[in-house]
Order: sequence, then C-alpha cells, then structure tokens
Amino acid sequence: MSAYGFSITLQCSMDQVIKKVTEALKAEGFGVLTEINVKDVLKAKINVETRPYIILGACNPQSAHQALIVEPNIGLLLPCNVVIREEEDGSIAVVFMDPIAVLKLTDNPAIVTLAMEVRGKLERVRDTLKH
Repeated sequence: MSAYGFSITLQCSMDQVIKKVTEALKAEGFGVLTEINVKDVLKAKINVETRPYIILGACNPQSAHQALIVEPNIGLLLPCNVVIREEEDGSIAVVFMDPIAVLKLTDNPAIVTLAMEVRGKLERVRDTLKH
C-alpha cells in the first residue's frame, strides 16, 4: 500500500462498509470522533464532483491517554485516520493510517511501543472486515 498505511478492499455499499468499520473499531476500543465527507466538502467549497470519500478520525481513549502522558504534543499526530473511498470499479477501499509510521516522528521509544499496540488493534479491525 504505502509507507504510512495499510488497507483492504471490499465489495459492499459505502454505507455498509462505514457501518462495519465503525463496529469493528468499537470492538477494539476505538470511537469515531470525526467523520469528514470529502466528496460533499469538495462539492460545496470548489464545486468539484468526486467519488465517495470519507475520513473517520478514530481514537482509542486508553491509548490516547497513555500517549498524552508520555508526549504532551502527541495530539498533533492524532487521531488515527481511516479512509473509506469508492474505487473506479465500484469496490470500497478501507485504508488505515499506520500509527507506527506516523508516531515514530516523536522519536520516543515509549510512543513507538504504544504505536505498535495500536497498529495491532487496527490490523485486527482490518482482518475482521474480511469476514
């Protein structure tokens, strides 16, 4: 995928995928703090038509609290974003931010260890979507 994310592609409707992702995140202790509908924003702001593209800002409160204790400015790198977008073929891509790639910017070993735990949770969310 990329140096800063990992993904899965599904053959469901956008609404079904958003619901599945939200439920799988909840099962791993994440809440969705924000939902940005990029398609609607681009249409409203610059009158551009695009395929559906949603950004979910996911947060695991326990992990966020631990990170804030160790690194007070960590909020600049949070929450963990999940992109849900429609591809040209109609499939839906779910792309997860890799917390290891992003949080290693802190150069703090304790944060990197925490990022590894969070990545494991996000990988379990991705794997749940396969079923």
